Amino acid sequence: MGYNIVLIEPEIPTNTGNIGRLSLASGSNLHLVKPFGFELNDKRVKRAGLDYWKYVNLNIYDSIEEFLSVHKDKKMAFFSSHGEKDHWSIDYTDDMFLIFGKESVGLPSNIVEANQDRLYKIPIYSSHIRSLNLANAVSIVVYEGLKSNR
Repeated sequence: MGYNIVLIEPEIPTNTGNIGRLSLASGSNLHLVKPFGFELNDKRVKRAGLDYWKYVNLNIYDSIEEFLSVHKDKKMAFFSSHGEKDHWSIDYTDDMFLIFGKESVGLPSNIVEANQDRLYKIPIYSSHIRSLNLANAVSIVVYEGLKSNR
């Protein structure tokens, strides 16, 4: 059991390293969509992923269009603070794709608009913050899915 964790244009190397480590711990695959805000060989990616990074099932795409073309028939859930439905309402299935945007602005607006029926949010109960850290958000969603499919 595991998921396909997708990061669209990740910007912060330590988040990506931590998410790589999470993907391995959860039995998930990691998909990274370029451009990145760092080099994959950045020591901060490796440090956050520790010595586990070499075991991560990693897939890299040159663009959002390439990723969507390759996986167009797969079950996907997109995550954004603009989502209307909570992540608790997802019908999690093995191998589904959990798609997250970049740290600074989230998912591109055209992706949000085109996927309203598959757009979810993690509830935030304070008006003092806009969003959660990307690595934390991915962790919440992945482990909710694992819990749902026990």
